[in-house]
Amino acid sequence: MSVKMEYSKLFAELQERGTLASVALLCVTFPLDLTKTRLQVQGEAAVRRNGAAAGQAVPYRGMLRTAAGIVQEEGLRKLWQGATPAVYRHIVYSGVRMVAYEHLRDSVLGRSEDESFPFWKAVVGGMSAGAIGQFFASPTDLVKVQMQMEGKRKLEGKPLRFRGVHHAFMKILSEGGIRGLWAGWVPNVQRAALVNMGDLTTYDTVKHFLLLNTPLVDNCVTHSIASCCSGLVAAVLGTPADVVKTRIMNQPRDKQGRGLLYKSSVDCLIQTVQGEGFMSLYKGFIPTWMRMAPWSLVFWLTYEQIRRICGVSSF
Repeated sequence: MSVKMEYSKLFAELQERGTLASVALLCVTFPLDLTKTRLQVQGEAAVRRNGAAAGQAVPYRGMLRTAAGIVQEEGLRKLWQGATPAVYRHIVYSGVRMVAYEHLRDSVLGRSEDESFPFWKAVVGGMSAGAIGQFFASPTDLVKVQMQMEGKRKLEGKPLRFRGVHHAFMKILSEGGIRGLWAGWVPNVQRAALVNMGDLTTYDTVKHFLLLNTPLVDNCVTHSIASCCSGLVAAVLGTPADVVKTRIMNQPRDKQGRGLLYKSSVDCLIQTVQGEGFMSLYKGFIPTWMRMAPWSLVFWLTYEQIRRICGVSSF
């Protein structure tokens, strides 16, 4: 019994170190996330049609000019505006989705007799785990997105909404109640389901394909190849839903909490494609991929090593 307790303590300690490593990487790459969010709302067709919401127009910029503009116009520190709720979101989201996926894979959906996991089951498990994790983390994502847009509001001549993270949570709660904290959760969950279908499903499928069909063994090389594939696929699948999520979370709302620009995620999708073209759904793709690729690599390598050190079977 004491040996089990020691292993549990070791596993918990290593998991904590792994979480700290991924949080550190999140903070280092956070300016890419902020740049991505700003890119996703540039040239928003619904805002152009609503003159009252448009405010002072900001010229279109690419990734580098957007990042440089934030530094020049708002200050270097503003590249990390919204980082605190992003850390909260990461801890909740990552913890819930990993536990949910492994439970679905091992206990609900079940592996095959040869220990392989059929692709369709990996898709279902990945999407379900991502949706569950993001639902619980949605309030932190809402605060993150709205805080990231504060600098843009200032440039447009609009009043700032929040003084800090705590004030943001309290203001959203006081104005919209508990439901207000989950504003935009539907496209947020949809995005997470697609990202996890790309991340968890691709990693699991590529890794076991390599182990079954190539001379590669279960080591860092295999984990690196699988994680690089998963990061790319997750960015491709998740960016359109991320654009919709950002716009819905950032839109102005009436006193009843209803959005003034979009009725739903489908309405936002239609308005975006009709007003800006299909490729507008991939605004912010490059910083998304640049951020997701190293995060996926570090996360999976760390996660697999923690399992190995603790004597737990490979993912």
